[in-house]
Amino acid sequence: MPDPRPPDAVDAILAQWHTERPDLDVSPMGPIGRLKRCAALMDRRLEAAFAPFGLSFWEFDMLATLRRSGAPFCLAPTTLFSTLMVTSGTMTHRMGKLEASGWIERLPNPADARGLLVQLTPAGLALIDRALEAHVANEHALLAPMRASDVAALDRRLAQLLAILEPAGDS
Repeated sequence: MPDPRPPDAVDAILAQWHTERPDLDVSPMGPIGRLKRCAALMDRRLEAAFAPFGLSFWEFDMLATLRRSGAPFCLAPTTLFSTLMVTSGTMTHRMGKLEASGWIERLPNPADARGLLVQLTPAGLALIDRALEAHVANEHALLAPMRASDVAALDRRLAQLLAILEPAGDS
């Protein structure tokens, strides 16, 4: 039965490989290529929704991580960089930028005299709450052309793939 969907850019790549290397089963390139293209295209749309708030994706991600941690919206830098999967050097640079913008502050850690905590400022909390509402609306709009049952099925399949790719215990 012919595929009812119109061909996409990944189909063109697969056709080229079938011509050039008919001896190889390049079928895994289909879903992996589509996931990569979807991720790149989604990133563009997500970034566009953050722009009115003066935020980049990483800034939104850091502020949102602090926000979802619950009051007092405060985490140790090590918790932040492990959650966000960045290096400690990258985290230090990013914290400096967010602090200079007035969105976070670094405070002494009462449980560790040598340590610091990172906390949302009132301005940072207000900003992330506004940006989060726009972000969620944007995500709803991105998925709106799909039926709810298809979104749920996609989510289940992606969770299966994530379970395969993500080492046990990582999150």
